Amino acid sequence: MRVGLRVCVNTLQGALLGVPALLRLFDEHKIRASFFFATGADKSGRRIGHILQPWYRDLDIASRLYGIALPPPVIHRRAAEVMRATLAAGHEIGILCHDRSRWLDEIAHADETWTRQELDRAIDAYTDVFGEKPTCMAAAGWQINPHLLALQQSKGFRFASDVRGRTIFYPRLRGVESNCPQISTTLPTLSELLGQGGEITNLNVHEYLYAESQHILPHGHVYACDAEMEGMSHLPLMEKLIVMWKGMQGGIQPLGQLIEEKDLPLLPIHQVGWAQEQSGNIYYATQSVELKGSAEG
Repeated sequence: MRVGLRVCVNTLQGALLGVPALLRLFDEHKIRASFFFATGADKSGRRIGHILQPWYRDLDIASRLYGIALPPPVIHRRAAEVMRATLAAGHEIGILCHDRSRWLDEIAHADETWTRQELDRAIDAYTDVFGEKPTCMAAAGWQINPHLLALQQSKGFRFASDVRGRTIFYPRLRGVESNCPQISTTLPTLSELLGQGGEITNLNVHEYLYAESQHILPHGHVYACDAEMEGMSHLPLMEKLIVMWKGMQGGIQPLGQLIEEKDLPLLPIHQVGWAQEQSGNIYYATQSVELKGSAEG
């Protein structure tokens, strides 16, 4: 069973500290992953919800004050060298969003103009760093709207990873259908598992994740991790997962390698719905009922 790695870089600290640590770890184990960067102003201090995230305690004081008492740094300007080093190391690179704080607060109910502007800002920032436009995206917090799906198609993205689910599919949301494949996040996150408490602890959470990844799915599994968590305080745990997953048939791959060109016409179309996080405070986009057998059908 293959596992695709979806690495989200949410903050400047995650970019400057977490990403280099992950690059060293991935190079040591000779694996490649997909990195998705927030490109705009880091306003970590404005997100009250961050306090509930396990990685929040690992942020330095400055990061907790960005957007409140300190001016928010622009990630793609301060971390351009790290972003280019990630690509040079052979990893797949895409965008997460531009202003992550605004995205999480507004995208679900935003109109087409707002969505286009935010997406274009992320694309422009990426282009400033790499000299070319991005070809893939993973929406921050699995937060989307129908306009985003249409824009991903019109801008020619190879794929997006914006939803939780079980397979790779073509999405439909509120009547809008897109031919940009959605590569679902299939596995629970580290934050979700540790938040359950009980028998799951820092000492054994990797065993629970590995057990989940043994369930057979058509295109393999996708694990979403954060540079601020798996790249920092939980780096040793990330290495344990890598060692276990490398032993599986198919191993670890970037998301773009989970789907082959010849399979694209055969992908099913699914409705996109909303699911509630265990805490009950957050909703995220999720793969729902199948609408057609495939895009050809």
